[in-house]
Amino acid sequence: MPGAVAGAVLLAAVLHAAWNALAHHIPDKLAALALMSVVYTALCLPLLVLLPAPAPAARPYLVASAALQVGYLLLLALAYRLGEFSQVYPLARGTAPLVVAVAAAVLVGERLPPAHLAGVLVVSAGLATLVLSGGVPGRRELPAVLAAVATGLTIATYTVVDGVGVRRSGGVAGYAAWLFVLQGSVVAGYAAVRYGRALLPVLHGYWLRGAAGGVLALAAYGLVLWAQSRGALAAVAALRETSVIVGAGIGAVAFRERFGPPRVAAAGLVALGVLLINR
Repeated sequence: MPGAVAGAVLLAAVLHAAWNALAHHIPDKLAALALMSVVYTALCLPLLVLLPAPAPAARPYLVASAALQVGYLLLLALAYRLGEFSQVYPLARGTAPLVVAVAAAVLVGERLPPAHLAGVLVVSAGLATLVLSGGVPGRRELPAVLAAVATGLTIATYTVVDGVGVRRSGGVAGYAAWLFVLQGSVVAGYAAVRYGRALLPVLHGYWLRGAAGGVLALAAYGLVLWAQSRGALAAVAALRETSVIVGAGIGAVAFRERFGPPRVAAAGLVALGVLLINR
């Protein structure tokens, strides 16, 4: 993977962990994601006029991805409501790389070099170790685990859809702008209908965090879309999920969640996988 692409994906991973931590910190998770959606929708609206629209061949993928990402955000809000950040975040993110690798091979005909495939497998093993570092989830944790896995499968699906769509779009920026406006307006509209006038009081005191989260989310996925137009989907997906290491660190520092030897070992596996992907 070219150095610039790898650097963009690693930066996206850091930004992604940061905006997820902000969303988790706001008590009402759906309201938090709605606020972030309003922010990046407002930032992207002017770009719809300034940038060329995506090519017709990309538009079905654009609409499908927007629908999938609405589902992803709703599932993410549910998972964060049910479980701890250090459990839900890595499980949701860690489900995606292997699924993307298989789907990219079957649907796009993408074949990874052996070293890169080994890197995807090692990263996935590291993520699984991180998820299980606190022990096998029990019955009480099962709803959060199921919601996180469903979130991960949705991530894998929209990753492949966007990987095809952005390559057919004729321009990454225009594709990204339309994607954020479509899914962001739906999520914000859904929250407005659900909460009504109660939405603003729910967000009282959290405006700055929500706005920052919206900017970070826009930057993070914009970088991923650019990387997907230039790199293998499976390698980009695996490298992107290094965000769980950042997320584990945030969980330890900001949310006082334990970061013991198993998580250190998991971080080492992920780092080794990253090196293999970038050979």
